[in-house]
Order: sequence, then C-alpha cells, then structure tokens
Amino acid sequence: MRPLILLRRARVLLYLAVLVVIVVVAGHSNLAYTLGILIFIVGLLVSVILHEAGHFLTAKMFRMKATQFFIGFGTTLWSFMWGETEYGVKALPFGAFVKITGMTTVDEVDPADEARAMRNKPRWQRAIVMVAGSFMHFLLAFILLIFLALAIGQPSTNTTTVGAISACVPANAKAYDELSCKGGKGSSPAKLAGVKPGDQIIAIAGKPVHTWVQVGNAIKTQPAGKQTTLTVLRDGKQVTLKLTPVTIPGRKGPIMGIVAAEVFQPISPVSSVSFAGSTFGQILVGSAQAAGSLPSEIPALFNKNRHTTNGVTSVVGVAQIAGQAVEYGGGWQYTVFDLLQILISINIFIGAFNLLPLLPLDGGHLAMLGYEKVRAWLAQLRGRPDPGVADVQPLIPVSAAVFVILIGLGVLLMAANLYNPVHVIQ
Repeated sequence: MRPLILLRRARVLLYLAVLVVIVVVAGHSNLAYTLGILIFIVGLLVSVILHEAGHFLTAKMFRMKATQFFIGFGTTLWSFMWGETEYGVKALPFGAFVKITGMTTVDEVDPADEARAMRNKPRWQRAIVMVAGSFMHFLLAFILLIFLALAIGQPSTNTTTVGAISACVPANAKAYDELSCKGGKGSSPAKLAGVKPGDQIIAIAGKPVHTWVQVGNAIKTQPAGKQTTLTVLRDGKQVTLKLTPVTIPGRKGPIMGIVAAEVFQPISPVSSVSFAGSTFGQILVGSAQAAGSLPSEIPALFNKNRHTTNGVTSVVGVAQIAGQAVEYGGGWQYTVFDLLQILISINIFIGAFNLLPLLPLDGGHLAMLGYEKVRAWLAQLRGRPDPGVADVQPLIPVSAAVFVILIGLGVLLMAANLYNPVHVIQ
C-alpha cells in the first residue's frame, strides 16, 4: 500500500515545486508583470480545484464514500465535517485533493465501508469518476470560450488603423517577430517616417486603401529602397508622410514596419457556441502537435535564440506569457482576451494530457478499466466468472518510472524557461 500512497502524494511535490518556481518568477520589478503571473496562479488553482471536484461529485453521485475534500496541502488550517466528508483548507495553496475510499485493490478499507468502496462499483461508474477530472477542464475551457466570444468578441484587423510600429528592421525573417532590436539593421521605415499608433492609413503612394488587406497589397507593390508616400488621418487631419520600404533576408516583398490595429467584434450567442467548438478543436490539435515536437526541441531548449511561444513550454513559460500579457497592456480587452486564451489553452492541455493511458494519470486508471473489461469478456467466452478488479500492485514500479520521467521533463522545461524566458510576440 505505501508505494502507491507515496506515488499519489508525489503529486503534492510537483504542485509545490511548480508553483514555488512561478512565485520566484513573479519576483519581477514590473508590478503589472507580477500581477499577470498571480492571476495565472489563481486561475491554475481554480482549475485544479474543479478537477478534483469532478472526481468528488461523480463519486458522491454513485454513492462511493469520499472522506476528504481539501484545498491545498500540508497542515490543516480550517475544516468542518458535513455528513461523512471533511472539507477544509490547508496551509500550502498549491492544488487540491479528494480522498475516495478504496480506489484500487491495494487500498486498505474498513469492512463496514467495503460495499461503498470505489473498486467495488460497476466499471462504467468508475470510468465516469476517473474521466470527470478532465471533463471539468474541458467544460471550463468551453464556457470560457463562449464568454470570450460574447463578452469580449473576436479581434479583427478589418480596419486601416495602425496598431503599432516596429522599432527596427530585423536582421532576417526568422528574427522578424522578436521583441528586441538586438542585431537589427536600424530603425524601421515607419519609425523613421514618424508613423504613430492610431494613425488611419487612407492612401499609399496616392492610391486609396479601405481595408488592411488593401494596405498589405499596396505595400507589396512598392519597390524596396525607393521613397513612397503614406497618407494618414491623425487627429482628424490628413498627413502625408514619406518613407522608404526595405527588404529583409528570407522574407518576400518589402516591409514598412506597420502593424494593424485590432478591434473586437461581438459574436452572437449561436455563433459563440460554434466558435467555442472550432477553437477548442484547434487548441487541442495544437497542444498535441506541441507535445509531439518535444523530442526534437529538447536539444534547442537552452538555445538563447529560442524565443518562440508556439513550441512546447512549461507552466513557468505560460506564467511568463501571462505576466507579459498584463505588462504590455494595449487596453483591457486585449489583456482579458490574452489571459482567458492562456487559461483556456492550459485547461485543454491538462485535460487531454491527464487522459493519456499512463499510470498514475487518470488515463492510466481508465486503461486499467479497459483491461478489466477485455479480461472479463475473455473469461465469459470460456465460461468462467469475471476476474473482477485488476491488481495494480505489479504496476507500481512502472507508474513510479513514468512519474519520474514526467517530473524530469517538467523540471527540464522549467529550467529552460528560467534560463531562456518566453517572450510574447509583439
């Protein structure tokens, strides 16, 4: 019994290690950055609580005995009994846990509670309890996506307003989106010409433009190295600026260093559900692709030129992105939109990752239930009784090995993010 208990409680160490590192990262001189990380920590804590609540509520629904539901770990600060369950808060607010009687064959159970032990319930009920944690992550993500569409709307560049200008000309196309101008080739054409955020572009080289697509097409037709005109509306007045488009290695066509302003457009309730479904699928696929790219990215994790937000990252990297989302601002809509996108993405990833058929993840327990079902079916074909609950004792060393590997990867990714912080593309 003790190896399995230690394996379960090792998750406490994981939560503690991960969130302590986040708190360390939060020691940033910029208060807005720190606030973003703290918001992320609270969102992550709520997600973990909902995960455990999923297990707890479904266990109660099937009359399994759940003796504890706590927020945090360590010393109990406050608790109360309601029925047969103790609810409370512990000293270290780094997660939550629920204690369900008799989850596996190695758990010790009072004979009086054996009938209500989880291991003695039908397989379909046990399966629902195990999948309920991930379901809560998915449900939270879906609700947040609908809220995002209804309350904030979707950013659109259906405008000719300048949102930002690039500070410099990047050294090459690969470095085009980096925050720093280190290694750049001087100021961007837009900066040199005096273009300002908020300017509304009405013509390029004397040709009127009405959408950002037209702006982009007009820029592509301008010869690099040759001066052209950019006509804008600024504070209600028409201003004509002169600038010279440039090219950068590895990128087709000239650039001016102008970034479109995004406006948020509301979505109808019906469309918001469709948006939530499609975006959920896109994030799920993206998460799988990012996880799949991990083996090839490991050699480059500590490469100083690695500043991508598209590849695999750790919870520390996500916290860094959340901090920058608040630090860079851009208006409350942008900040709320970015933070919600972060929470949505991480909930979808955690929910999917937790369903992998590996012990000690919930997906590993689901795989065991599948094994029990196949074994029962084969026994039935041979006219034998159902063998019952599978013994997890022989799999404890395998579970421990998987856990050590996951911890190792997590620590490696966190170390990479501390050494080489993730930057939000601006």
